[in-house]
Amino acid sequence: MQLGFIGLGIMGAPMCGHLIAAGHTLFVHTRSRVPQALAEAGAVACADAREVATRADIVFLMLPDTPDVEAVLFGERGVASGLAPGKTVVDMSSISPLATKDFAARIAALGGDYVDAPVSGGEVGAKAASLTIMVGAGDAAFARVQPLLQAMGRNITHVGGVGDGQTTKVANQIIVALNIAAVAEALVFASKAGADPAKVRQALMGGFASSRILEVHGERMIRRTFDPGFRIALHQKDLNLALQGARTLGVALPGTAQVAQLMQACAAQGGAGEDHSALVKALELLAQHAVAAG
Repeated sequence: MQLGFIGLGIMGAPMCGHLIAAGHTLFVHTRSRVPQALAEAGAVACADAREVATRADIVFLMLPDTPDVEAVLFGERGVASGLAPGKTVVDMSSISPLATKDFAARIAALGGDYVDAPVSGGEVGAKAASLTIMVGAGDAAFARVQPLLQAMGRNITHVGGVGDGQTTKVANQIIVALNIAAVAEALVFASKAGADPAKVRQALMGGFASSRILEVHGERMIRRTFDPGFRIALHQKDLNLALQGARTLGVALPGTAQVAQLMQACAAQGGAGEDHSALVKALELLAQHAVAAG
């Protein structure tokens, strides 16, 4: 198929690579230079988002935040200006569910279909094509893009209409954030009490407290390997979406608010660009004790 991909960062580049490996022609655009590996694999660099939309039948987006998606879609020489009726936009970014519904309506007015398909699994999942993908779309649009999503992920769920994918991703980020905080608290406690945090983690991995967060991010906290991954700044954005939505819905999210403040403390100390497992540093500062030597 003739596909477009806009946003070739930590996540987008390997995702795009899987589509090329599946035999599709990819027209791509990104703020920086197209990664050499993609260029060598046959990705066709385009001057702007409009050219991508003109040349591709389905356009994928993988961008940092809601304003970025809006600018790429509707800015000067954006996707909307090159979109013909019958084409499809698939936004795999993690953005506002309310904004997503507005974007979808504007694309529908041009005769296009809109799919929101945010992902979970981080850089590791993107590289391994093992992402969890949460899809909001009409039935026909989902059927059209499902085989393409299967090239990038393993657990693909059509959760409902447009916007429901983003709502699911916000829920995912709440769970992940609270789990990171729980693992961080446990390891800070254990280490301050004099136990070996690596052995504590090993023991907990065999019990009911076992989790993917304890496995992957617990090890990061012990080994002090905080290169992203998934940046604290991006998780802050997702938690802000959760808290904004909660205010609109009249829902209390006290745990989410607390973890958002811990991430803000990390960002204030210069850690916004570190992996979200570095949230442990905020708790270490409060305890005046590090889980492990840096």
